Amino acid sequence: MGIKKIGQNFLIDKSVAEREIKYAMINKNDTVLEIGPGNGILTKIIADKAKHVIAVEIDKKLVENLKKIIPKNVTLITADILELDLFKIIPFNKVVANLPFQISSPITFKLLDYPFSKAVLIYQKEFAERLVAKHDSKNYSRLSVGVHYKSNCKILETVPKNCFNPIPKVDSCVVEIIPRKKPPFDLLNEDYFYLILKLLFNQRRKKIRNILKINNSEFKNIPYLNNRVEQLSPIQIGELCNFLYKINFKS
Repeated sequence: MGIKKIGQNFLIDKSVAEREIKYAMINKNDTVLEIGPGNGILTKIIADKAKHVIAVEIDKKLVENLKKIIPKNVTLITADILELDLFKIIPFNKVVANLPFQISSPITFKLLDYPFSKAVLIYQKEFAERLVAKHDSKNYSRLSVGVHYKSNCKILETVPKNCFNPIPKVDSCVVEIIPRKKPPFDLLNEDYFYLILKLLFNQRRKKIRNILKINNSEFKNIPYLNNRVEQLSPIQIGELCNFLYKINFKS
């Protein structure tokens, strides 16, 4: 059984695992990171196709079971992936994982700070839909914009909840993430961009003018003040952030 507090729902449908491998186009030149190998259903299939697998598992009981069944080309690390320095383990170029649902957001952004070539990940369906959402849609969020800035992301298929044990409350999705070589728009300061992004989406139903408390005519050239943030594309949000940064940090 999975541990509820860390969102463990083990994949039990081997055909889904096999399709994940095909989507990732794994070959004998690849070193693959797997997060939360659980009972090893995906681990063994990856190991058969890849040069090397790095499997990171937080649950010590599962690690002991995995040691008995994993192939020789699997390096098993007992650790919390969120606390692990990815640059200090064996270098990897692909990621394939059935992610623990509770860490979906932080692990996605942690991975996007590492230079891999492709990730094929299973997320809860609602989270996956937020990942790929476009502006003016109900699922559009701070997550959508942040992931768009860092990567190209798409849903490959929906996975029914009965493919897991214990059965979660919702279906899941297989998602492909390919990091961008270059962001789709330029930012004057990325930290400031993420700060403003959080501020705007925390009050997404308000007009941007009201969120930022801007009424002074001196700032009349700032774009999109009469819009709500959910109406703006990522590139428009980037443009707004650059305007605000220049106003607040001009020399």
